[in-house]
Amino acid sequence: MSVPRTPPRVSEILAGVPVTPPNRSTDATSRVELTPEQQRRIEVNRLKAKARQRELLARRSALEAESSNEVNSNGKRPLEVTPATSKSPTVPSTSKRAYDDGEKEGPLKRNSRLSNYFEYDLSKMVNTKGGFLVDEDGSGVGKEVDEDMRRREKQREMERVAKNAEPFRMLDPAENPKCRECGSLDIDHVFHRTFRCLVCNACKNTYPEKYSLLTKTECKEDYILTDSELRDEELLPHMLKPNPHSAAWNNMMLFLRYQVEEFAWKKWGSPEALDKEFYRREEEKRRKKSKKFERGLKELRRKTREGIWQKRKDEEHVHDFGPVLVDDDEDGEGEGLGKQRCKECGFEIEVEEF
Repeated sequence: MSVPRTPPRVSEILAGVPVTPPNRSTDATSRVELTPEQQRRIEVNRLKAKARQRELLARRSALEAESSNEVNSNGKRPLEVTPATSKSPTVPSTSKRAYDDGEKEGPLKRNSRLSNYFEYDLSKMVNTKGGFLVDEDGSGVGKEVDEDMRRREKQREMERVAKNAEPFRMLDPAENPKCRECGSLDIDHVFHRTFRCLVCNACKNTYPEKYSLLTKTECKEDYILTDSELRDEELLPHMLKPNPHSAAWNNMMLFLRYQVEEFAWKKWGSPEALDKEFYRREEEKRRKKSKKFERGLKELRRKTREGIWQKRKDEEHVHDFGPVLVDDDEDGEGEGLGKQRCKECGFEIEVEEF
C-alpha cells in the first residue's frame, strides 16, 4: 500500500518562494495599505490551504486505489464512482463532450421516407381568388376587385358608424332634447331613434310599466291587436333583434309598452272595454272548445254503438243447409221425408218432399 508523502513545511516553502508584492493602488483613498506583517500572514494562509488541499487529494487517491484492488466473495471488484476528470476511455461522455462529438460527425442525414417540405414566403404570396390568374404587376382584375371590396366595406362601416353615432349637443340648452320624465339631457338615443321616445336610462329602469319592451305575441294576445297593425311602422314603431330561441327563426319584434297601450285604448275605447272584449273572446274560445269536445264525444259514441251492433251481427250464425237426404225404409213408412244438415255446425232438420 502506498503511503502519501509528508507535505513540506511552511518555512521551507517561504524560503524558496518569492513573496507576491501587493497591488499598487492608484487611488490612495479607495484602498487601505497593508503592513508587511499582514501581507506575510495572508501568504502563509494561502500556502497552508493549498497544502491541505493536496493532502486531501492524496488521501482520496490512496483510498480509491486500495478499494479497487480488493475483491468481494464473488471475485468481482466493487462498484466505484468514476471521477469526471478521469482519462479512462470507458468514461461516459458528458453532454458537452457528446455535443462536441456530434458536431465533429456532421449533421444527420435526411430520411428519404419523409415527405418533401416546402417553405413558403407568406409575405410574397398572392390571393388568386380561387385559382384564377392574377397579374403580378398588380394592374389586373384582381386588384380592381380588391379595391372595390375595400371601398364597399369602408362605405358600410361609415354608414354603420353614422347610424349608431350620437347627435351633438347644441350650445343653447333649450335646443337639446330632454327626458320626458326628469328633464335630463342624457337620453337613450336608441329609443329616440327607434321609437321616437325621449327618455333617459335611469327613468327607463325606474318606470318599467311604461318603457318596458313587449314581444309581438304578447301584443296580439294581451292587447288584441292584429298582425297588420303591428307591422305598420307609422302606428307602432318596433325594434328588431335576433331570436334568442333559434338563429334560423325570424327576428324578434319588440314594441314599447306605453305606445302599445295608447294604441289599444284608442282602438277599443278604454281599458275596461279591452278587458270586456278579452273576456268575451276567452269565453268564445271555451265555448267552441266545449262544443268541439261534445261533437267528438258524440261521434265516438256513435262509432261505439255501430261497432257493438256489427259485432253482434257478425256473431249471429246463419245455417247453410246441404242437400236433402232421404231415408228409404223397407216398409215404406218414411217415403217423402228427408233430412238437411248445416255445413258449419251440423244442425239437422226434417223436411218433407212432395
